[in-house]
Amino acid sequence: MSNQPESSSSEPKGTKKDFSTAILERKKSPNRLVIDEAVNDDNSVVAMHPATMEKLQLFRGDTILIKGKKRKDTVCIALADETCDEPKIRMNKVIRTNLRVRLGDVVSVHQCPDVKYGKRIHVLPLDDTIEGVTGDLFDAYLKP
Repeated sequence: MSNQPESSSSEPKGTKKDFSTAILERKKSPNRLVIDEAVNDDNSVVAMHPATMEKLQLFRGDTILIKGKKRKDTVCIALADETCDEPKIRMNKVIRTNLRVRLGDVVSVHQCPDVKYGKRIHVLPLDDTIEGVTGDLFDAYLKP
């Protein structure tokens, strides 16, 4: 017997490397975007690069479903923003809090075409915001 190690297959040595790197070079899904700080202060609007919106087949003003951590999701309106980087999405602090995510985290974006209009809302005042206010709150603040 020779001291040379036996080759278990007849294939060249370079092909096994191809299988191990294929896992690392997995295709990134286009709907997974990194969170960035918003420029405007709107609680229902997110901004994306126009090329990213084109990949996701979104138009300006479309409603989208954003999925965050811990099974949290929210519905927002998508706007195009040239200054935003391509793999990023800009959202403000209120949206990030609803999704339980921070700056730099990854969220997934999906189309949400069948959003129904709301029938009613409940506006509830907080105790610390109505100290010293007397009279009818509805007539003073909500009716106008």
